Amino acid sequence: MAAQQKAKKPNLFKRLGAFFVKSWSELKKVSWPNFKTVLKNTSIVLLVVLFFALIIYGSDLLFGWLISLIK
Repeated sequence: MAAQQKAKKPNLFKRLGAFFVKSWSELKKVSWPNFKTVLKNTSIVLLVVLFFALIIYGSDLLFGWLISLIK
């Protein structure tokens, strides 16, 4: 019986507390980008998304027009 109690996990709140402590210590190690870098990367992503949206929209118009010619 003593072996079972020794192998027993800590309760939920202790495990949850340990998880948050470890997570917080890992977040301290992260190298966060500055605002200028975030702004630049966000604008690049938005431009790429807009570019592909225009390509898909143009393809849709083209194929719709081709389908209307077939009918």
